[in-house]
Amino acid sequence: MYERKTSIDIKCPLEYGMDVFGGKWKSRVICLLNQKKKLRYGELKNTLANITDTVLALTLKEMTESGIVERIQYNEIPPRVEYSLSEKGQSIVPVLENICKWAGFYYKNTDETRLSICYGCNYSKGE
Repeated sequence: MYERKTSIDIKCPLEYGMDVFGGKWKSRVICLLNQKKKLRYGELKNTLANITDTVLALTLKEMTESGIVERIQYNEIPPRVEYSLSEKGQSIVPVLENICKWAGFYYKNTDETRLSICYGCNYSKGE
């Protein structure tokens, strides 16, 4: 299993925020769970094209440990696990939606057209 080689050195609130929801996959997982409310591991994997099992498992573990995602395991055969946003995770959604609005306004693709929709969140062009 992966272990950090250095300790986390967070000196300001922004660094903490980027640790909690930054990176390529965490914000996508948050937006997806906000949209769908509950998803199983396989549903997350299928929706997040190009993510490996190792990266998804590590991302979900980190987000569960930081209190952003809740993991519910049902005692059934076959085993069933569902992931959903915690209250802390839901509080991040407006922040991510504002980032989407900002990026939708300022980012331009190479063909000079603006981004049309954010991945999995409620923001779309024109809102």
